[in-house]
Order: sequence, then C-alpha cells, then structure tokens
Amino acid sequence: MSRLLVLDREQTRAALEPLRVLDAVSRALVAISRDTVSAPPRIAAFAPTGLLGAMPAYVPDLGLAAKLVSVFATPGIAGRSKHRGLVALFDPEDGRPLAVMDAEPITAVRTAASATLSMRALARPESAKVAVIGTGVQARAQVELLAALDSSAPIVVGGRDVHSARVVAAAHPNAHAAPIESAVRDADVIFCCTGATQPVFPPDWAAPGAHISSVGGSHGPELHPDLVATATLYAEWPGAAASAPPAGAYELQGVPPERITLLGSVLDGRHPGRSAATEVTVFKSTGHGALDVAAASVVHAWARAHHVGTEI
Repeated sequence: MSRLLVLDREQTRAALEPLRVLDAVSRALVAISRDTVSAPPRIAAFAPTGLLGAMPAYVPDLGLAAKLVSVFATPGIAGRSKHRGLVALFDPEDGRPLAVMDAEPITAVRTAASATLSMRALARPESAKVAVIGTGVQARAQVELLAALDSSAPIVVGGRDVHSARVVAAAHPNAHAAPIESAVRDADVIFCCTGATQPVFPPDWAAPGAHISSVGGSHGPELHPDLVATATLYAEWPGAAASAPPAGAYELQGVPPERITLLGSVLDGRHPGRSAATEVTVFKSTGHGALDVAAASVVHAWARAHHVGTEI
C-alpha cells in the first residue's frame, strides 16, 4: 500500500539543511540553464487582496513536485506579504505521491539559497559590506542562511522600521540594524527581500561594483528602472523577462532577452559572470518550481533518514 508522508511547518523547517539545500538549488539552477527542466510558467488565481499560484516542475535526478502558494498582503502593514501553502512531492517513475510539506519554509529557504548562490557567483571576491534589506519572513531567512554559512561575517539589516530590522538582525550573531539608506550605501552586496510595490532605493545609492539580489516584488517592482537599465542582469529562467507577472518579474518586462544571463550558466562555468570590478550586477529572482523540487528533495530525504513526519 502506498504511504504518504506529511510534514508540518516545524518538521519541514528542521529538514532544510543549509548546505544540502544550497547544493540542490545549485543543481536545479544549472538544470534550468541547460533546458533539462520541465516546468510551465507559474499561473495564478487572483483574489481581492492576494493570489494563489501553482508551480509544478520536474528536475532530473532531483524529483517531481508541485507547489500551491498563496501570496497575500499583511493587513495593516504596508509592503509586507505572507507566502503560505504546500508542496507535494511525487515519485518521478510511477507518479505516486510521496510527501506533503509546508511551503512557507521551503519558499523562504530555497529563495535565500538562490540569492546566496548569486552572491557567490557574481559578487567581487573582496566584498566586505553585506546588506539585507527587509524585515519580513524572507529577510529573516536570508539572515539565518548567512549566519549558518559564516556567522563571523558582518552584515547590516536595513529597514524603514529600524526596530523591526533589529529583530531580524538578532538571527545573526554579527549583524546590526540601520535605516535603508545607511545599509545600502557603500554595500558590496545588497539582498533585497521585501514586499515592496515600488523601488526600495534610488539607483545612485548603489556603489560601483555592487552585486544586488532582488527576490521580492511579487506585487510590483522592487528595483528602480534606471538601475535595471544599466546593470548586468541575471535570472533563474528566461521567462523572468519573457513572461508577464506573476510568472515573470515586474522589473524585467520589456528587457531584451540577450541582456539576461541565466545564473545556472555561471554556476557551471559556461558563462564567466562578472567582467569588471566596477560593474553592477543584478540577480532578479522570480522563484521557480525547480527550486521547490530541489528543496523538497532535501526535506524528504532528511525526514526519511530521521523518521520524522506522519504517514497516512
């Protein structure tokens, strides 16, 4: 008899081992760039204050999964949204459902992993100041991942509400909080992790040679159009520009496809990445079903190995 493993939020979160997620997400990004992934553009049903998206994908050697995720504004808090849902993992050989897990930690951690991989691939080797902009779930996930990888490397968390930024910064032993402008100016790496519907900072705040990772902007552009017009652009998949939101990025609509390089092609060495120390690089993430497959495969393997979850 087929058994389905069910994992709640805390069990899913515990299974997301940082190094394993980074490795799996890297493999998924490379597979996207090699066009070996099967994944249609994300579709969504729109409610008055949010959306419900569907993201199925198959990634060779990682698995077959589908995510249902809702993105709804947080009442009373401008620029903040919640991502809730579930990920269902299937056997890629016979189609049996294997597991159902919480989508919120999977979305947060796999997104932070792709942003971190972009930093590793595209930031200058001598980068010193790292800024995380945002005070919500995604910003916290980014800070926690950076802390898990190297808790001695200092970071600054920038937010409109400095008190909220301090709460997020507490997840890293060597982080402090600051207003957004102070965090962004002179930063070598900027992680934008907000629910913004308009650009978070003007382009002249970004220092020459900065690497910017933008993973927010589900409801509007997180990056200024002048920054997008002059930076060297990277994305997870071609549809980031070719598809309309919510599948594609607001910031990349109308951008010629030849301006966009897939991050996976840099990760596996087929593209050199950064070409100059003063070049501003931008990784614009829209999320992709292949990354959910990657994270879900890590969760499932860990849960089986540690006998965690409920079988039904």
